[in-house]
Amino acid sequence: MGIVVNAPEPTLVWLSQRALSVRHRPGAPGAEPAVMIHGLGGSSLNWTDLMAGLSDRLDSSAVDLAGFGESPPPRDGDFSPLGQARGVAELIQEKHFGPVHLFGNSLGGAVALQLAARYPELIRSLTLISPALPRLLPTRETMHMPIIALPGVGDRLLKRYGRVDAERRVQSTYEACCEDSSRVHPQRIVEAVAEARKRDSLPYVADVYTQSLRGLLATYLERGPERPWKLAESITVPTLLIYGRVDRIVNSVAAHRATRHFPNAHVVTIPDSGHVAQIEHPELVERAWRHFIA
Repeated sequence: MGIVVNAPEPTLVWLSQRALSVRHRPGAPGAEPAVMIHGLGGSSLNWTDLMAGLSDRLDSSAVDLAGFGESPPPRDGDFSPLGQARGVAELIQEKHFGPVHLFGNSLGGAVALQLAARYPELIRSLTLISPALPRLLPTRETMHMPIIALPGVGDRLLKRYGRVDAERRVQSTYEACCEDSSRVHPQRIVEAVAEARKRDSLPYVADVYTQSLRGLLATYLERGPERPWKLAESITVPTLLIYGRVDRIVNSVAAHRATRHFPNAHVVTIPDSGHVAQIEHPELVERAWRHFIA
């Protein structure tokens, strides 16, 4: 598994309209700024290894989306991809990060797309890893999501699931998101379990998850000019899309559609990767970024 690095400590950054928790990995002198956005139920911890691997080129900030990780819920209660994108844009603008190399995984990919399309002046390049973009092909791992999105039902199911031991929950998440969960270093498991136990005491966790899921699914039904695939057509910065061939959540056949909508994109499919390639194969994601973006 190679040398394992410690996750940077989170810092709560106060902005005009919200507070966001950020883990910062300083880059080498001259490194360019990068912002990384996690998926549904994830956190800034998901980027630890990739941030370390690219620290010679990037000065990286991994963000806990509002309501996730150690970030409190947003004041406006908007958990949609667009609402979360506004928060990350606020962070980039007020902390003078931009323009940044933007990374997003899963839900974070949907947020990153909104950000890149609506705030192009803030973005230097875009890297999407298994982005949660519209393609209504349910899998065994995703068939339950519309049920969780139902008002009342999802809250009860998630609260019941929250009573399962944190270690079992974390392990089951990695098993669902990875082709081979044994590739995840034990230290990453320890860090994720500690975070899960800390979040178990927060009263808003189930509500944040269900509202975020509803906001994401709503974009799948959008038919106007604001629909995600239409927004993708306006993104002209260098774009890298990475899919896992064994992804049980986002089908890798979506890669073909992506090439038709992103005007300046390269697509990479990793044969033995699941949904979180930056965790399961950080060295391959790093190599692809260096080849196509750096």
